[in-house]
Amino acid sequence: MKWLLQPASMTQVTHLQRLWLYIITIFAIAFLVAPTLIVIPMSFSGSEFLEFPPKHFSLRWYESYFTSPAWMRATLISVNVAILSMLSATIIGTAAAYALWVGRIRFKTALWGLFALPIAIPVILLAVGSLFVFARLSLVNTTLGLTLMHTAMALPFVMIVMTSGFASYDMNQEQAARSLGATRLYAFITVTLPQIRFSIVSAMLFSFFSSFDEVVVAMFISTGSGATLNRKMFNSLRDQVDPTIAAISTCLVTVSILLIVIGQLSRSRAPR
Repeated sequence: MKWLLQPASMTQVTHLQRLWLYIITIFAIAFLVAPTLIVIPMSFSGSEFLEFPPKHFSLRWYESYFTSPAWMRATLISVNVAILSMLSATIIGTAAAYALWVGRIRFKTALWGLFALPIAIPVILLAVGSLFVFARLSLVNTTLGLTLMHTAMALPFVMIVMTSGFASYDMNQEQAARSLGATRLYAFITVTLPQIRFSIVSAMLFSFFSSFDEVVVAMFISTGSGATLNRKMFNSLRDQVDPTIAAISTCLVTVSILLIVIGQLSRSRAPR
């Protein structure tokens, strides 16, 4: 128990004085993690219905998911849209953040606010608006339509991450490369980009999760055979609840954890 009396930081605040904060943090983490800890065992249930704790264990619901053409088609659509949205949002958001950071633009704040609008506007309004616009352009229930909307919704996250990355980067290094004859693009790719790679990885993860977890817009512009995984899960929960949903949720949690670990590994190597 001696650690309780030791300083918790560079100040003289001890762990004992911060004990109340540790307790609140533990309760908050438990509150957030508890649903996941319940869903994972339910996915291994052999029962026809969701039950916790499971009376006997089985992999039948994972088999039901991975052998179902409908579930696999929805999963493939979600992954394709998420990857396309991730790439497009990262490229556009990085270019925009770079331009706003280094450029001498009069209406810089207004332009930044324009990119951040998808965060300020309720998602349901974006979904309804996209339905009316995409219906005229024949983009409803298409991969292109979903990618465009998910890219727009992911752009604010990319902008925030990349602006923070540029703020912590010394632009004089890029200026030095340009003074030696490098073009702006070549200097950005060879000097700036490698040093902000962790920000780029973080932006890619944020945009991927933003697209892969989105359901409201998908409810309006993806239907039938073009439905995303989240849309199909929502329909399944509405029509018939079975442990297949728990199995899919467990797979999604596993993928999310792996991506977060990859992001942290890239961060740990960033200083080197």
